[in-house]
Amino acid sequence: MRKTLLATVAAALIGSAGTGMLMAYAQPAPPPAPGVDGALPPPHPGWGGLMHHWGHGPEGHGPGGHGPGTFALVFRQEDRNLSPSDVKTIAEGFLLWNGNHDWKVTDVAPAGDNAVGFALATREGAVVARFTIDRHTGKVTRTG
Repeated sequence: MRKTLLATVAAALIGSAGTGMLMAYAQPAPPPAPGVDGALPPPHPGWGGLMHHWGHGPEGHGPGGHGPGTFALVFRQEDRNLSPSDVKTIAEGFLLWNGNHDWKVTDVAPAGDNAVGFALATREGAVVARFTIDRHTGKVTRTG
């Protein structure tokens, strides 16, 4: 059974090699990359756009659009056990990852049983947005 299946797949690949190349050229052009026309892509629901603009689109891919396993040496823990200090570091990293050296992370404090809240503010201290991060899952939620 296994040999038959492998032979069938191999025959299909060999038989379609020429037509597959032509079909690849016949596909419509992909849409322009986000931000090419000056418009930002829509934010991921429930994230307030924070993670989406960090390079994590709705598909759940990692930074720069790479799929799971890009940073294979880093294992994602089941319980992240984030402290307020961890949350501040993560939020500052988000700003730096996006090249934003003007905003700062403020008002980092526990917000309920399983969350830590923080705000993104301008240099002058005007709050731009508020978020919480679940201490255990790392889920980011915009709160204001």
